[in-house]
Amino acid sequence: MKLFRRCAALALLWLHVLPAQAGELTVSAAASLTEAFKDIGQRFQAEHPGTVLRFNFAASGVLIQQIAQGAPVDVFASADQATMDRGIAQKLVDAATRRDFAANTVVLVVPADAPAGITKLPDLAGPAVRHIAIGKPATVPVGRYTQQALEAAGLWETLGPRFVPADSVRQALDWVARGEAEAGFVYRTDAAAAGGKVRVVLAPGGHAPVTYPAAVVAGSAQPALARAFVDYLLSPAAQQVLALHGFERP
Repeated sequence: MKLFRRCAALALLWLHVLPAQAGELTVSAAASLTEAFKDIGQRFQAEHPGTVLRFNFAASGVLIQQIAQGAPVDVFASADQATMDRGIAQKLVDAATRRDFAANTVVLVVPADAPAGITKLPDLAGPAVRHIAIGKPATVPVGRYTQQALEAAGLWETLGPRFVPADSVRQALDWVARGEAEAGFVYRTDAAAAGGKVRVVLAPGGHAPVTYPAAVVAGSAQPALARAFVDYLLSPAAQQVLALHGFERP
């Protein structure tokens, strides 16, 4: 926890210290978008000569907090609608530029070499499961989706003592991949990015649709270029990259 706070603080400091240059965009995006956005960023830069993209990946709730604290960000991409709603309510982002560009699926994963003892959600209450990695519901969207799914299944309170709260979906994924948690809830795209280190057991359902909105941050130093990037996320080229990384259309 202390390490994460230190990393979050360093990320915020990094955003403040490095001044924006002409044609430079800072994009704060949900951790689950890491690989896809890096690929999209390369294509966007190729189509917009002179443009340089800087990415800041973290939990959506952490990113909006950074923006609220004055971090010089141009584009915000969230893994849920609620965090974007909060950003709009606080006038941190331009509501007129908001676009839904991708969708995802929450899945239950176990370590790849785990015995086939977990096949349904109630199995998580068995003696073989001591640690369940979930995102922190207050700041990590996958944690809120997980809570909704487990509440719908009547298991949220029962499994509570076994939860290991993660500061991002990638941290939850890492714990399962390393066998530090017997199970965890992540996005299907994260499970695919793990390179065979985890195994998908099921998609629980029972939660709000997982859709990703992006918007230009209010006060962006590059509003036109930021708008161009948000619009680019809906282009055939960007949608192709997102599909290759396992994302669905919104």
